[in-house]
Amino acid sequence: MENKRPLSPHIQIYKWHISSLVSISHRITGIINIIGITFICLWATLLLLGESNYLVINSFLNTLIGKFIILGLTWSFSFQALSEIRHLIMDLGYGFQIQITKITGLLVIFGSIIFTVIFYFIGKNLI
Repeated sequence: MENKRPLSPHIQIYKWHISSLVSISHRITGIINIIGITFICLWATLLLLGESNYLVINSFLNTLIGKFIILGLTWSFSFQALSEIRHLIMDLGYGFQIQITKITGLLVIFGSIIFTVIFYFIGKNLI
């Protein structure tokens, strides 16, 4: 006799929250940052092999795709840093109320976007 009940009913009734979005994004940006740091180190290592090798990577980073990657890494680093600050505060035992977790989650999301825009303007010497 086969059981017709769903195996995971919590999947059908689960509602996404800001905290779950920030939590999964924190893990994803951590992986992205490790890959990004590795490529930044390789790029810097190319300086030791001569200017021509360095210029190849530098010219790629000046393309539209390269600038998108740089902007994405800037957002990823900003998001990870703000999320880590949030986690440190929670490790101290603060901010577990539902309303506070929503506010701090939104601060991480919008703060990372704001920091990315600020870093972009700094990079363009507009600030």
